[in-house]
Amino acid sequence: MTEQATRRILREPVDRVLGKLPLVGRLMIIGKRNGVTHERIGPVETVVVEDGLMFCRGANHDSRINPALVASIVADTSSVMQGQVYPRLDFNDEQGEPVFSVVGFDGLDPFEAALDGLRLETAEGDGAKPERPERPDVAENDPGLKPFNLALETARPVAIAFTGPGFDQSWSGIVEKVKPAMGFINVMTSDFHLHLLGGAVASWVEREESDATTFDALDAQKEEIGLSVRLAAAASN
Repeated sequence: MTEQATRRILREPVDRVLGKLPLVGRLMIIGKRNGVTHERIGPVETVVVEDGLMFCRGANHDSRINPALVASIVADTSSVMQGQVYPRLDFNDEQGEPVFSVVGFDGLDPFEAALDGLRLETAEGDGAKPERPERPDVAENDPGLKPFNLALETARPVAIAFTGPGFDQSWSGIVEKVKPAMGFINVMTSDFHLHLLGGAVASWVEREESDATTFDALDAQKEEIGLSVRLAAAASN
C-alpha cells in the first residue's frame, strides 16, 4: 500500500485513466445532476473507444462518456468508513464540476495499483468535505415517487436511465423497494442505487408505447432533469 494522500490530480489522458478501471475491482460509477444521483455498482470488465466516445462495459455497467468534456481528473482517498478507504475519482468539467465519478469498493490497494505509472501531483486544499445539509422528509405525495411506486406495485421490469452533459448510463431490473429517507427517494439493489432528491421532480412526461410506458422527469420550470424511467407493459393473458 502506498502512502495515502488526501487529494491528487492526474494529468493524464482520459482514455488512459479509464482504461485502468478494470484493475480497481468492484466500483461505483456515478452520474449526478439536478437532484438525481444514478449509481451503477460492480467491476468494469472492458473500456472501449468508439467514434470518439468511451464506454465502460460489463455485467453491471453500460456507461457512455464524452472525454472531450473532461478537463481534469482528481483522485480523493480521504473517505474512510468503518476502517475502509473508499477512493474516488472525479472526472471534472471546465468549471470543476464532475461529469461523472468513480468510487472503489475494494479498498486502497487495488486503487493505488491501478494508478501506478500515472503522473500525479498533490492538489491544493485539504480535501475537506462540506457538511451535508439537513433535508426535509420526502412528502408522501411527491411527484417523483410515481413511476417507482408503480414499478414496485406491478413488479414489472423497469429501465432507469440518467443523461447528463458528456455522460449517460442506465439500469434495468425489478424494483424491490422504494425507500424515502434523508430527503431522497431511494431505489437500491446490489448493483444499482438511485437517489432522487425530494421535490426535484415536479411532473413527468408520459409516453405510451406498445411494450412500455416511458416517464421523463421535469422540474418546476418544465425542464428535463436527465432522468427517465421505462416501465414494461403488463403481460397480456
